[in-house]
Amino acid sequence: MREIVLDTETTGLDPSAGHRIVEIGCVELVNHVPSGVTFQIYLNPDRPMPADAFEIHGLSDDFLADKPRFHEVANEVLAFLAESPLVIHNAAFDLRFLNAELVALNLPPIDSGRAVDTIQLARAKFPGAPASLDALCKRFAVDASARSKHGALLDAELLAEVYLELIGGRQPDLTLDSVEVALAHATGPRPQRPPRPHAPSPAELAAHQAFIEAELNRPIWLRE
Repeated sequence: MREIVLDTETTGLDPSAGHRIVEIGCVELVNHVPSGVTFQIYLNPDRPMPADAFEIHGLSDDFLADKPRFHEVANEVLAFLAESPLVIHNAAFDLRFLNAELVALNLPPIDSGRAVDTIQLARAKFPGAPASLDALCKRFAVDASARSKHGALLDAELLAEVYLELIGGRQPDLTLDSVEVALAHATGPRPQRPPRPHAPSPAELAAHQAFIEAELNRPIWLRE
């Protein structure tokens, strides 16, 4: 099963107010294990970067000036996502921005039903507890020391670890090699030992016969 853990960075909070995506980061999971395949792209939003957004992710106008526009890479983004389920922290936010970009290009929006929202997973599992990515990293001892600022790919990598913990946690010792070793032990040749005698004593035979006569009504092995 292929899943894509996805995060975006933007110029603000609302695409209807003209805010745009400036970074997309994705991590591929196969059967709930990171495959090592990632996707990252920076985007020129064609608008100035507000100071409050810059403080969050550190992506400046100068840095983004030579980056592609969304319409230039839309097919590349969609090809990577394919039809895979999307794992997103606060999915409504990222999907709202992605779909605003897609609709502007007359492309079909991404169905919200494809998204697994890790905030909802966290709130269901830990009611009343903080559900931010930072809080969940602390809860699951995920090393977020490199996260001095938000970054879409870094956040997607952290979220992949958090997601695996939310759905039950990884079992690093349960690998294919360890399973094969266990099977080899279970099915390999076993040492042959001589049989141990377990013949009943005369007292035990008498007690067994008394039990049959007292407790059993015509036992089947005595019937003709």
